[in-house]
Amino acid sequence: MPELPNSLEDAIAQAQVATQAALADGYTKLQVELLFPELKLMPVAQQFLPIFEQYSDKLKVLFPDAGSAGLARRDWTDVPFKITDIGTGRAASIQSKIQPEDEIFLFIAPTSPELPQLEKICEEIGDRPFVMLNPFLEDAGKIGIGYAARQTRIRFFNTIEACYYLRPVYEGVALFRCYPRMWEIWVENGGEYQKIVELPQKPSGDDLDLILAKGQASTSTEEAIPVKKPSVFRGLQRFIKALKN
Repeated sequence: MPELPNSLEDAIAQAQVATQAALADGYTKLQVELLFPELKLMPVAQQFLPIFEQYSDKLKVLFPDAGSAGLARRDWTDVPFKITDIGTGRAASIQSKIQPEDEIFLFIAPTSPELPQLEKICEEIGDRPFVMLNPFLEDAGKIGIGYAARQTRIRFFNTIEACYYLRPVYEGVALFRCYPRMWEIWVENGGEYQKIVELPQKPSGDDLDLILAKGQASTSTEEAIPVKKPSVFRGLQRFIKALKN
């Protein structure tokens, strides 16, 4: 049974196993999120990439823009896969980015400005599998588009399986999912993290607060698991420190 990782390396290894399991089960639209502040994503991506070794030059890695793609080409020497960028326009260029011989795709940290182009690229990809690593698309449904386009966008995101998710939420509280397991809430108690609940769907912020409040109310004063909410940033820092120990 997957436990909370003890290090960033452990988290990446768990994400690799979860991604491979989801691909083996036939999922083709996957998302991996390790949500820590000041996380340097290039080293994370580099450690994550070995799961695609079997695809060799059939893997296409896409960065948000030409600058980040250029840095990857400079730093990642002698790699068999192709590196390109998502871009923000030029619909005619999509065919040049996505080739018939490409078999699998890794999007690294796409953001909201690239979303229209990202959607077009995913249409071109079709049924071929892709993985999004740490996408920053939380406000994707709210950026100046009409109702019909917003609904289309929501449907698109609803087809993506979050096969790995790790986020410190409050001080001493983490939200965790490692495919094929359900969503889990872990709370620190006496220096150790304990799983307090499993959920079939990702909880909203309000759901999370309700679950934590009920957990507090259902335990005695002596047994209560302390859940503090003073500073999200401090909570994140504490969790990261625990990961590094």
